Amino acid sequence: MTAATNVLEQSIVVFSQNYLPISRVNIKRAIVLLLTGKAEPLRMMDVRVWQVRSPSRVIEVPEHIRLTIKGKERPWRVPPVTRREVLRRDHYTCQYCGSTHNLTLDHVIPLSRGGSHTWDNVVTACERCNQRKGDRTPEEAGMVLRSKPRAPLHPTVAFAEQFWRQQQTRQEQISGYSPS
Repeated sequence: MTAATNVLEQSIVVFSQNYLPISRVNIKRAIVLLLTGKAEPLRMMDVRVWQVRSPSRVIEVPEHIRLTIKGKERPWRVPPVTRREVLRRDHYTCQYCGSTHNLTLDHVIPLSRGGSHTWDNVVTACERCNQRKGDRTPEEAGMVLRSKPRAPLHPTVAFAEQFWRQQQTRQEQISGYSPS
């Protein structure tokens, strides 16, 4: 693989005008945003910068860019509680045993006990765990949830959380520090 091909496979983190990480784009899209003035380079410590050359120009593309234009924010609503969305949220994994086979939906507090069909009461469960739990709460069945069910996050917020976690891990690796 050539160095040029290697550079073209890089991805760049895009920040909003108020420095919120909002997405990741390929380097070609980042170059277009920089050349059209819709974005500016963000220079932070320990950030890689790639030089992209054309016959008439050399452009430096940093690992992070910031939009200079204000885009229209598309409205986002929490999706309805459906089998597809619950499976996606739970990463297609039983929330009791971790299995990825024969998945069903389970109401943490059963509907017959006053539970509701809401994001914080529905989880993915394999058939075996769902039958074992039956019409009981997880505590009554002696079962523990792997994660607390909650509604999906706005995609931008989810991206920002992931970005800052990665940055923290990166800084810990650089400094050799681990908070334990």
